[in-house]
Amino acid sequence: MLVRALHALVRAEATAEAHAAGAEAADVEQAVWLRLLEGRDVTAALADPARWVRAAVRAEVRAARRRALRERAYTAGESPADWAGCPERIAVGADERRAVRSAVGRLPGRCRRLLEAMLAPHDPTYREIAGELGMSQGSLGPMRSRCLGCLRRMLAAEVVAPELRGMER
Repeated sequence: MLVRALHALVRAEATAEAHAAGAEAADVEQAVWLRLLEGRDVTAALADPARWVRAAVRAEVRAARRRALRERAYTAGESPADWAGCPERIAVGADERRAVRSAVGRLPGRCRRLLEAMLAPHDPTYREIAGELGMSQGSLGPMRSRCLGCLRRMLAAEVVAPELRGMER
């Protein structure tokens, strides 16, 4: 009964206020009805329906305006998974780094020492790594290439092959 009585007023108020906030009138109207159905301020709605509708619509418009200030649209080609600060990407990255560090620890002697030196947090130069390992700087590149190939093969053996997608032949 209350919904029927307030329907026209809610629609008119939402239409009038939503445009100024850059919101859709239907979204504001839906938020007001949700507010009523959730039981917020029901006594105020029953006591003075017109005042409650104005206050509820304006509160929802203010909330929509605040959301519009915080939100940003995706740029072309961007997806939520591309964000560096995404919690899921942070967790996956940490798992990948642990797997690489574990695999580096299982490499044969010189490869393990070389890649551990290259993965050092202080980011050493080739000269520093060569001095630490007691080898010439010119031999680091070819040895690094062989060690990374060994590491790739080791990690590829541990990773499960992806399932086929789409139509199979």
